[in-house]
Amino acid sequence: MNTSFVFFADGFEEVEALTTVDIMRRAGMEVVTVSINDTLEAEGAHGVVVKADALISEVNLDDAEWLVCPGGMPGASNLAACKKLTDALLAQNEKGEKIAAICASPSVIFGPLGLLEGRNAVCYPGMEQGMTGAIVGNTPVAVDGNIVTGNGPAAASAFGLAIVKASMGEDCARQVAEGMLFFGLV
Repeated sequence: MNTSFVFFADGFEEVEALTTVDIMRRAGMEVVTVSINDTLEAEGAHGVVVKADALISEVNLDDAEWLVCPGGMPGASNLAACKKLTDALLAQNEKGEKIAAICASPSVIFGPLGLLEGRNAVCYPGMEQGMTGAIVGNTPVAVDGNIVTGNGPAAASAFGLAIVKASMGEDCARQVAEGMLFFGLV
């Protein structure tokens, strides 16, 4: 299994980022947290400062299992402004490899990049205008081929479990969910 990357920028949504990383690691997935800032530290939208594992300038994203964009504002806008990340997302999708975004990120990052054209996807309610070409749903999480999207902080666990299910299978996702007392979430 290849390494997955979860990206942090100042203004990221803490619940979405950290819950996703935690669930993926509980499943045994190799996950590297990546700061797009000039330092390893990123301050979340609610003042929680997190130290990432690596800087974006230090990682090779070419053979990633997943590229994951948490939401939050201005976190999603900051991620969208990072050319190395947007280039990697486009290349990952072009290869049919896995990408995921939650909350504002489907609308602020994926939509403008054309990644959601003809795809079922969700985003934070009220941000649908950025979902260029998407078939916008109203479920907490949408999975369409290689793309997983989530609608916000309350969906963070379901979002993380959808990522695990896509990589590790339904049994693994169910075991992780049950271990966290999320019965029936998978």
